[in-house]
Amino acid sequence: MCVGIPGKVVSFDKDMAIIDATGARREVSRELIDELDVGDYVMVHAGVAIAKITGESES
Repeated sequence: MCVGIPGKVVSFDKDMAIIDATGARREVSRELIDELDVGDYVMVHAGVAIAKITGESES
């Protein structure tokens, strides 16, 4: 089973994104997501942002 945590992107540092995950700031790789902006929410697994979280559901 994989465990991912959601986080909000607060800034960038080169190829890394700084996220806020329930009050804790973490540096994660953003190389799997092409377009990422400050304020976006991402799902993080093993130090890598693996997906952008949106309000739209996929069918």
